[in-house]
Amino acid sequence: MSDLLSLDFMRNALLAALLVGAAAPLVGVFLVQRRMSLIGDGLGHMALAGVGVGVVTSTSPVWTALVVALVAAVLIELLRSYARTGGDLALAVMFYGGIAAGVVLIARAPAGAPVNLNGYLFGAINTVSRADLVAFAVLSAVVVLVTTVLRGRFFAVAQDEEYARAVGLPVVGTNVLLAALTALTVVVSMRVVGLLLISALMILPNAAGQQLGRSFRGALRWAVVIGIGTSVGGVVASFYADTPSGGTIVLLLIAIFVLAAAGGAAARTLRRRRAAPAGHPHEHVHWDECGHEQVLHGDHVDYVHDGHRHAAHGDHWHEHGDHEHEHGDHEHDHRGDDARDHEGAR
Repeated sequence: MSDLLSLDFMRNALLAALLVGAAAPLVGVFLVQRRMSLIGDGLGHMALAGVGVGVVTSTSPVWTALVVALVAAVLIELLRSYARTGGDLALAVMFYGGIAAGVVLIARAPAGAPVNLNGYLFGAINTVSRADLVAFAVLSAVVVLVTTVLRGRFFAVAQDEEYARAVGLPVVGTNVLLAALTALTVVVSMRVVGLLLISALMILPNAAGQQLGRSFRGALRWAVVIGIGTSVGGVVASFYADTPSGGTIVLLLIAIFVLAAAGGAAARTLRRRRAAPAGHPHEHVHWDECGHEQVLHGDHVDYVHDGHRHAAHGDHWHEHGDHEHEHGDHEHDHRGDDARDHEGAR
């Protein structure tokens, strides 16, 4: 590990991965709620056009990509909100036009211009400069600050836009702001995982976090932890395995998601078993005039049926013996069932 940290470009890479891993899930969680998981891919296509503009004009590709992605994000949200017909077609034209324009512009780069198309498409974290790192830090801070302060509003609009309008929330403005934050995240992440893989870093940590967390806040915490861990861990693994950082991070994310899904399914099964009603299955329903012998037992009535003596407790039946100490055991077990039911419901 010391050999990795001794390299300046790897220190930059690890810091960039840390910033991206923290910021991307904070935006992605609301995209998942709105069923817009692939919007990052579309904005990535548009950001490539911005990269091409930067290369051709010999300016910073980060900032030109940011401008183009922000404009595209606002247009996408306005089309989604107001376009009555043809909205999807317009979005498709924007997305495909963006990546086509980026490829053509980069191909027209001046002679000697440092151009690495694969690096922008699939990530080239070892090319992150100190200036890039400062830009990523500023953009990540904006993403984290805004999503933290306005988390409640984003959540309300993502859950139910009609209700949000009814209570007076600015739905369109909130959605435009979320789209702008998505554009920021795309630009921050393009050097780490690449423009074609950016959605994975926004979506998969949240998909895994939903398997592990038992509330929105808990799932989001898990998502950020997973995002940071896989981003930094993927960079380290790619250094030693000599593999592309973007692909390594995404494969690690997929592995974590599969493990989280399996673990979450096992935990839910265990909770259901613990919360399942205890006692013996009993299809016959007794009542005062059902014809079966009734025996007073403490504060309730037992019924004798097919050689069994039992009584209803809640939605299940317990079999009782003829001795008072057995009734005491039953009461103890029943209290345990109530505790398990409460635990399962929490």
